[in-house]
Amino acid sequence: MHRRLFLSLATLTLAALGTALPAYADALENIKAAGTIKIAVPQDFPPFGSVGTDLQPVGYDVDMAQLIGEKLGVAVELVPVTSANRIPYLQTGMADLVISSLGKNAEREAVIDFTDAYAPFFNGVFGPASVSVAVAADLAGHKVGVTRGSVEDLTLTELVGDGVDISRYEDNNGTISAFLSGQVELIATGNVVAAAILERNPPIRPELKFLVKDSPCYIGLNKNETALLAAVNAIIATAKTDGSLEAISQQWLGQALPVDL
Repeated sequence: MHRRLFLSLATLTLAALGTALPAYADALENIKAAGTIKIAVPQDFPPFGSVGTDLQPVGYDVDMAQLIGEKLGVAVELVPVTSANRIPYLQTGMADLVISSLGKNAEREAVIDFTDAYAPFFNGVFGPASVSVAVAADLAGHKVGVTRGSVEDLTLTELVGDGVDISRYEDNNGTISAFLSGQVELIATGNVVAAAILERNPPIRPELKFLVKDSPCYIGLNKNETALLAAVNAIIATAKTDGSLEAISQQWLGQALPVDL
C-alpha cells in the first residue's frame, strides 16, 4: 500500500512539474520572446568601447551590438564588462553575446563558441602615404619605431633580424611621439594605437603598410546555441557585403575593413 501511495504521489508531482515548467527554448527563441538581447561590451577599451561625453557607451563593439539588435528586431541591453569578467558574464546568463574585442584561442573555444570575425585587430607597420613599403624586406633603409617588448617588437625583430634600423621606446606614447615628430619614418604597432593617432588629426597620418600579426575579433556565445550562431553569422556576412562594417571600421579605426576578414 505504501509503495502504491508513493508511486501515485511521485506521478502527481512529476505531472505538476511538467505543467509548471516551460518547454525548452534555445537562446535565440528566448531572445525573441523577451524582445531584448543582452550584449556584453567593453567600457574601458577605446575605440572598441568606452563612455562618451554624454556618459553613454560608444565604440566599434557598441555599434556592432546595436546592428545585431536591429537585424534581429529586438531591443539591445548593453552590459558593460571588463576583460576578466566578459566570459563569466556569458556563462552565467548575464549576457547572451559578448562583443568585446574578443580573440579566439583553444582555451576559450573549450568553454564558449565563436561567430565569424567581425572586426580587425592586428599589429602592423604603419607610415605616411609618401613612404612605399609593402613587405618586411622593404623596411631596409627606413627607420622604424616600436614599443619595447611589445608583441610587434618581438615579431618584427624575428621577421627582419638585424637588417633594419629599429628604434625602441618605453611606451606607446613615446612611439607615437617619435612618429609624429619625424624621428622615425614608420611605426610597428596595433591598429588600436594607429586609430588613436588618427583621432588627433595629425599632419603625418599613419596608413597600414603590411600586417605583422593578425588576431581578429569574434563574438562569443554559449556552447551549442546553433540557431543564435547561425543568425549572428548571417548578420555579420551581410554587414560585410552591404558596407555596414566598412562604415563602422572607418568611423572607429580610421581604416578600411580588411578584404580577408
